[in-house]
Amino acid sequence: MTSKFLSAAASGVVAIAMSTSALAQTAPAAAPAISHGAPIAGVCIFSSQRAVGSSAVGKAVDARLKTIIAQVNAELTGERTTLDNEAKALDAKKATMDQGALEQQAAGLQVKANAWQRKGQLRQKEVEATEQKALSRVYQELDPAIKQVYQQRTCGILMDRESVLLANPAMDITDAVVVALDARIKTLTFDRERLDQPVAGAQALSPTKK
Repeated sequence: MTSKFLSAAASGVVAIAMSTSALAQTAPAAAPAISHGAPIAGVCIFSSQRAVGSSAVGKAVDARLKTIIAQVNAELTGERTTLDNEAKALDAKKATMDQGALEQQAAGLQVKANAWQRKGQLRQKEVEATEQKALSRVYQELDPAIKQVYQQRTCGILMDRESVLLANPAMDITDAVVVALDARIKTLTFDRERLDQPVAGAQALSPTKK
């Protein structure tokens, strides 16, 4: 069947659909109550993931990224439907078509499918570049908020919450940092990065490296 060529290209939409924002947070399972020792003076704990995910700007970035991904999927799905319809129409005519003409049209359809798959891969990279750029801006604003709370709480050392198994919640400054971050910035406006259209006066973006 001439429509088989579409199966290889179908991964484009799926890849974009699975591109979830780094801001997404999975709700932790309820844990039994734990008795902690006294807070250690000067030792502070902080979770950057939770701070960004629960901040106003983090939620705004997450919502905008989901909108961009939905727009990209709508674009790719519409083009995929057109390709599917062309393939079905060609299948319906194959019994009455000259073999040479059939192969020529099938080859043309394959070219379109390959182009569609490349577009899907490009859109994936654009979504990743967009997320990376937006989060970079958020972390620029997060850094001074962390330092502000660090000084207010007279911390002597700041430890990454993700690297600490258990700790007295009184040493966790994450919520205070979120308050400080919200005071600095609450939203961020941005559009999808375009990696195939160089902008005059701007440096070209490089695809996200994994």
